[in-house]
Amino acid sequence: MFRWPISVALVLLWGAGPVVADETARCPTFLDHDLPKLHSSETVNLCELAAGKPMLVVNTASFCGFTNQFKGLEQLHQRYGKEGLVVVGFASNDFRQEADTEEEAATICFKNFGVTFTMIAPGPVTGVGATPVFAHINQQSQAPRWNFTKYLLNDLGEVVESFPSSVRPGDKQVTQAVELVL
Repeated sequence: MFRWPISVALVLLWGAGPVVADETARCPTFLDHDLPKLHSSETVNLCELAAGKPMLVVNTASFCGFTNQFKGLEQLHQRYGKEGLVVVGFASNDFRQEADTEEEAATICFKNFGVTFTMIAPGPVTGVGATPVFAHINQQSQAPRWNFTKYLLNDLGEVVESFPSSVRPGDKQVTQAVELVL
């Protein structure tokens, strides 16, 4: 999908003249995809959701020993979302621990754990079939070795830190890294 740069769009709308739009909020192409939301007919484009903002991207699974990390991810979303952090969960069955249906996965995320951050429908996060977001993340960092691997991206879409499953979302090293990119 083609998107006009903000400055061009403003010139087209209002004619030539001073452009005050911030051109630094351009979005990396790997985020410019319409991704299906978990158990929904809606899609989300991460450029529209997070352009120019830091993101915490996490591969999730419904039946993993780390599934309770949804609570901590939601707390990060609530605590830092107002400051610009965007939390996005990517449901995945790469490690054979995702629910059999999207409905079941949605119940676990939204009802059992109260998730309000964006959740993407199940898809691969490793290997040649990885979603474009994870294919790019995997080039910048190490591909997930297990569920609930967390990747912190700066406002330019660069991976600045990754945290394995064993590091909980509320751990000091995560919150300090988040605060540094805000």
